[in-house]
Amino acid sequence: MPEGKILKALSGFYYVEDREDGEIYQCRGRGVFRKNKITPLVGDDVEYKKENGREGYILQIRERKNELVRPPIANVDQAILVFSAKEPDFHTLLLDRFLVSVEASLVQPVILITKYDLLKPNEEGELSSKLEVYRNIGYPVVLSSSKEQTGIDELAAELHGKISVVCGQSGVGKTSILNRLDPNLNLKTSQISTHLGRGRHTTRHVELLPVAGGLVADTPGFSSLDFNDLEAPDLGGCFPEISEKSGTCKFRGCLHENEPNCAVKAALGQNEIASFRYNHYIQFLQEIKNRKPRY
Repeated sequence: MPEGKILKALSGFYYVEDREDGEIYQCRGRGVFRKNKITPLVGDDVEYKKENGREGYILQIRERKNELVRPPIANVDQAILVFSAKEPDFHTLLLDRFLVSVEASLVQPVILITKYDLLKPNEEGELSSKLEVYRNIGYPVVLSSSKEQTGIDELAAELHGKISVVCGQSGVGKTSILNRLDPNLNLKTSQISTHLGRGRHTTRHVELLPVAGGLVADTPGFSSLDFNDLEAPDLGGCFPEISEKSGTCKFRGCLHENEPNCAVKAALGQNEIASFRYNHYIQFLQEIKNRKPRY
């Protein structure tokens, strides 16, 4: 049975790249998928049956190593989290929301900062100090400017040989960056809406595109994330610096909030954990605790 990977999902069709001949086949999913409430995702490795030339049916979905809900995609190696230095302004709270979501999905994050050229000299220092916190945690950070042609080669090296999802707020320049990496993509871009303070949505579906020797998903922008599938005891594991210290907390299952002899709180007092990161952890913890139960 032929095997391949779903590169695009659109209007009920799945576009599968055949593993042997590299051709694209337009496929439908089997009715049993709907019956069992299984949705094929972009990135899925599948078995399919060819029919009528370039058409076919997906018969089986291989086991996924991971999957994201927003955007809906599977088997991702890394997530390129795109944030602009300005227009819209950079916010660590939103970045940490993305990082928690990506960490919970067992996907490696890479932080990409766009529009770096828009910063004034005094603003550069403030942003650099914040980004240094993320570098010290171990996250790759790439600074880019489409006007000054910087950061493109560094980003291309990060993408090579991997399946990446590019995500972030609308209007931060995700599509522009992909066009710089490969002008032949000719993806649609849109200016920031001054009335709404955000970009107009130009990306309508999820699709894996060949870019810089890898596959990259350009995805619809979104501005908020919730933690509906994350439980309070698991949140600390999505903050690498908190996870590292938590092993020496006195009490097993310590949430690093009000418990005595908490190693994380001790590290915070020694400036080994950035206060803004810990504050975001506590904020997210309260959100998880206060959410309505699901039945």
